[in-house]
Amino acid sequence: MEQQFDATLTGTDSEIDGTAQQITHADYSEAFEFRSIDGTLHLVIAKDQDGEWIRIDGTEPYLSSWIDELAEQAASHA
Repeated sequence: MEQQFDATLTGTDSEIDGTAQQITHADYSEAFEFRSIDGTLHLVIAKDQDGEWIRIDGTEPYLSSWIDELAEQAASHA
């Protein structure tokens, strides 16, 4: 597993601070997991067969914009 990095997602009322890290997933070659510091948000994203980032697990509800936000932050820490 890769080293954790600080990540921030934009919520509807405020920013959500947390940590993210690359994880191993049996069905995807590249996946990242985000966990908020306060424990209220969990998000797992992965690249699908077409190279698009998709949400594969996490808490509900969620904002679809978080997928792109986390993917951008993951790319900058790769």
